[in-house]
Amino acid sequence: MSDAKVIAVNRKARHDYSIEDTFEAGLVLTGGEIKSVRAGRVALREAYARPEGNELWLEGMHIAPYEPASYDNPDPRRRRKLLLRRREIKRLVGKAQEKGLTLIPLRLYLRDGYAKVELALARGRRQYDKRRAIAERDMERDKERELSDHAGGG
Repeated sequence: MSDAKVIAVNRKARHDYSIEDTFEAGLVLTGGEIKSVRAGRVALREAYARPEGNELWLEGMHIAPYEPASYDNPDPRRRRKLLLRRREIKRLVGKAQEKGLTLIPLRLYLRDGYAKVELALARGRRQYDKRRAIAERDMERDKERELSDHAGGG
């Protein structure tokens, strides 16, 4: 992942979902959209992937219009086709149809000039699961702080 330039990260995803598996998918964009992506004008917060026929589509991702290409700007929230191999799509759709699993984008990045999306097969967390995850993270942080305070010889 060292040669990729991360454009946008869906921070809310790891809070709202427990991630089971991740995949890389290409993204079909117009000329103005890729220029906006390179400028970092993307929001992934409400995006999700949905199968339709033998294809996967990313819905809800916002790419701000590229001002110099004003005549050619599509809807910022239009659905965009994801590029994966057919067998990967079938496997993802099969897993996504299991109870409670959904496909969400974790991040958008550029690799070798192409826009890529890291998709996650995720299970939605309930409110009490979110609170438990936050409490565990806080306890771990406190434990690390205690260890570093004792090691410092304060």
